[in-house]
Amino acid sequence: MAAFRGSSAPASRRPNKPQLETARLVVPFEDNRLLTHLLGEYDSHLALIEDRLGIDAHAHGNVVILSGSANSCSIARDVLEKLYARIGKGEAVGAGDIDGLIRHARAEGTITDGQAQVVTRRRVVKARTPTQSAYIRAIEKHDLVFGLGPAGTGKTYLAVAFAAHCLERGVVERIILSRPAVEAGERLGFLPGDMREKVDPYLRPLYDALYDVLPPEKVERDIETGVVEIAPLAFMRGRTLANAFVILDEAQNTTSMQMKMFLTRLGDGSKMVITGDPSQIDLMPGFKSGLDEAVALLSHVDDISVVHFGAGDIVRRDLVAKIVDAYEKPK
Repeated sequence: MAAFRGSSAPASRRPNKPQLETARLVVPFEDNRLLTHLLGEYDSHLALIEDRLGIDAHAHGNVVILSGSANSCSIARDVLEKLYARIGKGEAVGAGDIDGLIRHARAEGTITDGQAQVVTRRRVVKARTPTQSAYIRAIEKHDLVFGLGPAGTGKTYLAVAFAAHCLERGVVERIILSRPAVEAGERLGFLPGDMREKVDPYLRPLYDALYDVLPPEKVERDIETGVVEIAPLAFMRGRTLANAFVILDEAQNTTSMQMKMFLTRLGDGSKMVITGDPSQIDLMPGFKSGLDEAVALLSHVDDISVVHFGAGDIVRRDLVAKIVDAYEKPK
């Protein structure tokens, strides 16, 4: 069993707090083996809870002692108990799980079952922000969803995970992933190699997400048999995409005509998710983003949902959120 940190934890990682503490909670745990996983290596999970909630947290025997504001201590206790229950079911927990629970608790006032998740053969993907939960539920409910916001908010990853979930359960017969290849001017014929070699550099983020939620051998097999199709936007013209989960990534780089063309590909039994960052448009001057136009025209249409992500939804790391904040501040 890992050695537990006592009250003499290094002050360098303790957040600044008022001298007067308004609450002290003692949270007991029955199984010390599970508690070891709960605390994390060198109590790293407790350190993260301290940092996020501005409290003191240390383990002593089979209890965790929390000191700080009453609300923050209550959230920390709920987070620890929720994670302990997951570990008891054999689930692995990490920093992302802690961060996700805390973000949801701050938005909802307590830990509830409001944290949405997507289950695939390879992993359970849990929403790490309330907006991610709203996004997952929007995809569940609606046939067409727009996910808008900065990089690192999980727009594309969650859409691919949900597509894999639907494919494995027979909800759809295939997955179609697409992006506009604006870097090549949508003209791929001059590039070397076969079609997959031509488009791979533009569609790599979609591949990465797919390999993360499904076994690699299944991904390769499904690509070979056409169950999973990854193609540039230019190859969507003239098709009707029925019984498919269709994702268009980097949609801010579509023109008005391209977006209309893509939206009208939606066939019976299909779902479509369109993701993009309106602040990162790479179109030539004079071209209007088809994403902006589509959201303005369709946001009030029945069975269409628009989910807006912000810098507070970035889950890559705190530094990325700070970078986005810096760029979004008025110049």
